[in-house]
Amino acid sequence: MAKRPPRKKALPPGRMLRPKAVVLDNDALVPRKNVIKPPPNRFTHKVKRSQPYFYEDPRHEPNGEFAEGTPVVLMVYHGGDTCRVVDEHGLYVETAYGGLQDLRPRQ
Repeated sequence: MAKRPPRKKALPPGRMLRPKAVVLDNDALVPRKNVIKPPPNRFTHKVKRSQPYFYEDPRHEPNGEFAEGTPVVLMVYHGGDTCRVVDEHGLYVETAYGGLQDLRPRQ
């Protein structure tokens, strides 16, 4: 029979363990110009499959990735490969236009 690990001592009532605080690098911050407040509550498109997004230039390293099904509002599209969108958290970024599905009803 396997041995059980030793039991930890119970904390006195009203006490709790807190994790060690960590300070993130400045790279972890979202630039102010890439946040829209309040965030939108109506959306025009959704992301068809997971795809990267960029704060500025899509030729650089991606700043993050949208998950499949993320709702977004199409803000700027000039007919190229990329567009500017805002997600449900107010994140204003550039991403691939071809990866978006239009949610608006066809007329």
